[in-house]
Amino acid sequence: MTPAPTTPAPGTPAPGARAALLVLADGRFPAGGHAHSGGAEAAVKAGRIRDHRDLAVFCQGRLHTAGLTAAALAAAAALGLDPLALDEAADARTPSPALRATARKLGRQMMRAARATWPCAELDALAAARPRGAHQPVVLGLAARSAGLGPADAAHCAAYESVSGAATAVVRLLSLDPFEATGVLARLAPELDRVAERAVQAAHEGIDALPAASAPLLDITAQAHAAWSVRLFAS
Repeated sequence: MTPAPTTPAPGTPAPGARAALLVLADGRFPAGGHAHSGGAEAAVKAGRIRDHRDLAVFCQGRLHTAGLTAAALAAAAALGLDPLALDEAADARTPSPALRATARKLGRQMMRAARATWPCAELDALAAARPRGAHQPVVLGLAARSAGLGPADAAHCAAYESVSGAATAVVRLLSLDPFEATGVLARLAPELDRVAERAVQAAHEGIDALPAASAPLLDITAQAHAAWSVRLFAS
């Protein structure tokens, strides 16, 4: 008889884990990210993003602030730190009410997709404790853990997501050449690696050591964007 497949314990390497990372990082993973611009829509309207050069500057700044913070939270969740404490830490690192609401909405959508794809008791417990949604990076890290991925995988996924959404949004907002937008992301790859490495190091040091890199302009424009009567993206 063929032995029944076994499910590895959360956070332990699993066969096909690298393929699971591709699924989790895929922009088509049904977690709702496609509806959000990561602040790019407000930056385009304000004239701060006009071409691929401006996009590169915007993405670099976002990566080292919101991206670093999200990557560290995701790495910590994948490492097995208390997700409820991490959710509180995420709240403390998100001063904008609009961005907190967005993070929880995206977390709720990520949770639905993750529980359907890699069901586990840890995801169920967080969903029960945070029925209105936990912060998206925390859910992302726990999803990575349930898929047999490690903290470095979760950090890379969160860091990449922090800039890829903005790049995709600007293609739609400005009719920017998608080859140029993809080139921006490709040239950021070494910095993505460094941010992910820094995030993992912080996660190993505990919740109090997690970075709280601030991006005040993203917070301010997020509040203004939430009040727009007409917009292409939810945030």
